[in-house]
Amino acid sequence: MDSYVTGAAVKRLREARGLTQAELAGKIDVSSKTVSKWETGKGLPDISLLEPLAAALGVSVMELMSGDAVTNRNRSANMLRARFYVCPICGNVVHAMGEAVVSCCGVTLPALDAEEADEAHELRIEAVEDEAYVTLDHPMTKTHYISFLAYATSDRLQLVKLYPEGPAACRLRLQGHGYLYVCCNRHGLMKRRV
Repeated sequence: MDSYVTGAAVKRLREARGLTQAELAGKIDVSSKTVSKWETGKGLPDISLLEPLAAALGVSVMELMSGDAVTNRNRSANMLRARFYVCPICGNVVHAMGEAVVSCCGVTLPALDAEEADEAHELRIEAVEDEAYVTLDHPMTKTHYISFLAYATSDRLQLVKLYPEGPAACRLRLQGHGYLYVCCNRHGLMKRRV
């Protein structure tokens, strides 16, 4: 990792929890002077204190290191608020039902922002039995390919991982109203209302 806990982050997260320096110090068995030193940039928490400090502040270690608490306001679990994350190293695709801190291969992944699908990523949908065969004319080389196709409605998500040199196509059950997502490794995430 190329970042570490900052004093400003500790102070911001501590104040958000309504804790005094002394209360935080008591929770992790250090002195209030120690917490004060962290917050003023005159010292850093020992690595052995990261987990207890994060727990006392009510955040994950990743959130503590980034300085931002993640609050998932998606309480109704509406899949239309889905967030997708793709690891640039291994290609792993991670889905969350709201905002999350996601890490893979030692890298914190940003959530992909979905744009409206453009002409180069135009999806064709053909009915096949009780499913839809979704295709697009797109290169599937090792350097330019579709990473995944997904369909999200308010209560479900279907995701099909695609690979270079394979077809840019899959079968999905398109039931109800939702969004069809296509992720290009060069152009990012795009969606189309279905």
